[in-house]
Amino acid sequence: MTVRLIGVSGSLRAGSFNTALLRAAQTMTPTDVELVAGSIEGIPLYNGDLERDEGIPPAVKALKDLIAGADGLMLFTPEYNNGIPGVFKNAIDWLSRPSSDIGRIFGGRPVAVLGASPGGFGTILSQAAWLPVLRTLGADHWAGERLMVARAGSVFNENGELTDEAIRRRLVAFLAGFAGHCERVRNP
Repeated sequence: MTVRLIGVSGSLRAGSFNTALLRAAQTMTPTDVELVAGSIEGIPLYNGDLERDEGIPPAVKALKDLIAGADGLMLFTPEYNNGIPGVFKNAIDWLSRPSSDIGRIFGGRPVAVLGASPGGFGTILSQAAWLPVLRTLGADHWAGERLMVARAGSVFNENGELTDEAIRRRLVAFLAGFAGHCERVRNP
């Protein structure tokens, strides 16, 4: 049975290294693993009045449905000012609304965090900042592997293709490890 993963890039930028990393991951999944790209595009800033008056926005509903139907969630996180990008955290905040839906979306769901950055630390601080958020939501944070792509401008070509063989091998290992974890959670 196929392990279904949802990957979400935390950047809206067309040339995002994290979106490029997600696209690369989609081409490197193990046999019997499907990695579908979700999107935070079109998710408005969270506003309780908007939620009350108009309900959950369509972009949020679509992403929630993707995640709810998946065996695992992969967060491809940039690092902005040593932390989580606001647009990405905003999307997760919307996904937790209404609070009665947190269990369906996050409760016990395996979540892996990885990321790429032009800086030398490869999103280590952003990845660490996600831990209390994931714990609060009741997600199953997978820490079996770590993937922090530093100096991302040197590992992707001008077309956004991953060209660094060492990073490719690490990404393949990360995907295999996370998919295996998701399968063990699904079939204990």
